[in-house]
Amino acid sequence: MTDSTSTRTPTGDPGGRSPSSRIPPEAPISEQAPASAPKPGSQAAVKQRPGDRIFKNLTTGAGVFVVALIGLIGLFLLVQAIPALKADNANFLFSSGWSTGDPNNMAFGILDLLQVTVATSLVALIIAMPVSLGIALFLTQYAPKRLARAFAYVIDLLAAVPSIIFGLWGILVLAPAIEPFSLWVNDTFSWIPVFAPGNVAPSVRGTIFTAGVVLAVMLLPIISSLTREVFERTPTPHIEGALALGATRWEVIRTTVLPFGKAGYIGASMLGLGRALGETIALAVILLIPVGRDFTWSVFDGGATFASKIAANYSEFNNVTSAGAYIAAGLVLFLLTFLVNFAARSIIAKKVD
Repeated sequence: MTDSTSTRTPTGDPGGRSPSSRIPPEAPISEQAPASAPKPGSQAAVKQRPGDRIFKNLTTGAGVFVVALIGLIGLFLLVQAIPALKADNANFLFSSGWSTGDPNNMAFGILDLLQVTVATSLVALIIAMPVSLGIALFLTQYAPKRLARAFAYVIDLLAAVPSIIFGLWGILVLAPAIEPFSLWVNDTFSWIPVFAPGNVAPSVRGTIFTAGVVLAVMLLPIISSLTREVFERTPTPHIEGALALGATRWEVIRTTVLPFGKAGYIGASMLGLGRALGETIALAVILLIPVGRDFTWSVFDGGATFASKIAANYSEFNNVTSAGAYIAAGLVLFLLTFLVNFAARSIIAKKVD
């Protein structure tokens, strides 16, 4: 009987497999490295579609174009204003007179223009801000949806009314209607400088107060619509949580809606202020121009703003030097709006932080 012997390798493994032919055990999936992950910065990681590149270039170009356009406008105003400023025989920043009829003997300053522009805008903002806030809160927190939608359309339609219509309405309709109230305020509170008789007394119609009320009506659609949009985006869980804790409607507004929308409300108000600073035709129609009397910071003063002064004297633009005086005033208005927007952005940034 023949004994059969099994063939073994030198290592004793059956089947005659060499040690190098063994298959190593696989590591757990969690410990395995990804097969072909692109390295950061590699061509595969940064590859973009043609549409993405085109859209990126278009948006970047649009942003650069806007910034460049604003810079070119400022540069144009500065270049055109320099000859007139050199020919000015008065202090441009601290003089109140304005005489540019003779290009060889000009004396002009922007002090009164700056004061009247700021005063009318502040009066308009003081009136428009609380009214716009009330409108926005009513439409978003109290009014039924159908009524809120219709009421919002009516408010927004005010933005479509031309400035000349507001000016005519202000001087022909509003000024006579509020004249008794203006006279009462002027007589009762004349001991307060801001309500003292102005430089166009005894008239109380074509004054900063009348112009401020008209400007406030013009600012209502801007401030209220933007504020309404911000208030509508208050997180619903915040409102429902406050109601679940037993808060009243006013407490919900005070603790959730107003803190959330405060930055947007301020931004909308500053946008409205920029609109008020540049208003032209309405103020040119309403404001009376005083003769030989200085601005006294009374709401019953008259005068001219930067924009209304430029619009009312366009006939002098046939001379380059005389036109340069008004361009210099426009440059100051241009810088003033920049300062207002910069202040608004700073306030909003602090509120967001």
